[in-house]
Amino acid sequence: MRPEQRTPALSDGSDWAPRSKQEARLRELEAGIASALEADEAIALEVERAALLGALNRREEAFAAFIATLQKAPTHFSALNEFGALLTSMGSIDAACRVYSEAILNHPDNPMGHINLANLLLRGSRYEQARAHYETALKIDPDHAQAHQGLGAVLADLGDRDGAADHFGKGFRGHAVSTLAYRGDTAPIRLLQLVSSGGGNIPTTLFLDDTRFLTTVVVADFLEPAAVLPPHQLIFNTIGDVDLCRPALEAACRITAQAKVPVINDPAAVMRTGRIDNAARLGKLAGVRTAKTLAIARQLLAAPDGARSLEQRGFAFPLLLRSVGYHTGRNFVRVARADDLAAAAASLPGEKLLAIEYLDARGADGKPRKYRVMMIDGKLYPLHLAISKDWKVHYFTADMADKPDHRREEAAFLEDMPAVLGGKAMAALQRVKDALGLDYAGIDFGLGADGDVLLFEANATMVIAKPGKEAHWAYRHAAIDTVLAAVVAMMERRSALH
Repeated sequence: MRPEQRTPALSDGSDWAPRSKQEARLRELEAGIASALEADEAIALEVERAALLGALNRREEAFAAFIATLQKAPTHFSALNEFGALLTSMGSIDAACRVYSEAILNHPDNPMGHINLANLLLRGSRYEQARAHYETALKIDPDHAQAHQGLGAVLADLGDRDGAADHFGKGFRGHAVSTLAYRGDTAPIRLLQLVSSGGGNIPTTLFLDDTRFLTTVVVADFLEPAAVLPPHQLIFNTIGDVDLCRPALEAACRITAQAKVPVINDPAAVMRTGRIDNAARLGKLAGVRTAKTLAIARQLLAAPDGARSLEQRGFAFPLLLRSVGYHTGRNFVRVARADDLAAAAASLPGEKLLAIEYLDARGADGKPRKYRVMMIDGKLYPLHLAISKDWKVHYFTADMADKPDHRREEAAFLEDMPAVLGGKAMAALQRVKDALGLDYAGIDFGLGADGDVLLFEANATMVIAKPGKEAHWAYRHAAIDTVLAAVVAMMERRSALH
């Protein structure tokens, strides 16, 4: 679980605050600022007012209020810190980094400046810089939970699973439950979100709207047995990667076994979606081809006779190697020849690596294609088509932005998926959906020349990402908004059952 900057709930004891309460507090602050006798008191009230404006989605006013305050008190820590949080919420990450850096420059002994900057550096995969700031925060406060959580996330991404586990234990033990702020003006849907400390969780930012859902995040693998959970109408198990998160999923099974409310993504069903299990199970479905996948000791693959060991297990070159528990193409390589195997295996982290048969998903133009279809509440939705000149196809690195013909092909898929894929592939995708038995999941696949689905991946950890506002992405928005609306509708319908 990656650390986040969170706005605390209001201090009046309520766990949700209608807009009227927030507006009333805003009026109190404005009156207090007008009557404040001391400059320090006025600045503190101004900072709270600016932060509250941001919480009310009056972001332009909040921005102006922070600027005005910082002109009077340019080194004020809370003003800088809260301004950084506002900029982050607005998507101005570079500006937020500069503001947090200014807070650190003027208050080097306050751990929160280091932690907030490190969180943003981690988000941008700037691991060594993030690590340095988390470690600095821990020198200042060796028991700081958020610093341990963040450092654990850095080490996990760098492949140091043991080091990550140590810091996750220090960061989440006793801090496994946190309720996020609610900004709606009507009674919320109370949601319990189960997550894993070590990542592998469904990204939920785009559909867990804090004006509709009052979300309590539970780090399942560190929840103490005697812990009392707040009232909730729905459980959303967002732990999605069984290869990385088995202990967390086992804990989620224990939590949901006692549930008296609906559960989205039964953790027992997620437990059956590992890459090796999927390859064996889903490859038996009509119209589906999966890649032979085995976990093999990295030391064996890096040995002089590693290629022969693979051939004895039924593999041929080219093939793929990947470290367990990584996504978005990280620690994932194509090995073209037997002579390249040892060096490729030695370059990847982990005691065991996945050896994966290479499925050729090239179209008539010689370019690989990867389709993504989401499965939401029993229905299939097209999400994107990525076309690339490289075998490793990910949307954010594919040849789409500068290729109008590729975008036209994707638009056709988004507008009429059955017509593009054909009946054989659509029937195969339905079988995959039924076999997985998940409420929220995705399928990444190519198409064979015979219309078969070439299954790359099928699990709950699929990212739904919104395109930019540039005109050439206009055709994508409707399809993505449809998927997001389907997720929200599913949560609203399920919560109403309680």
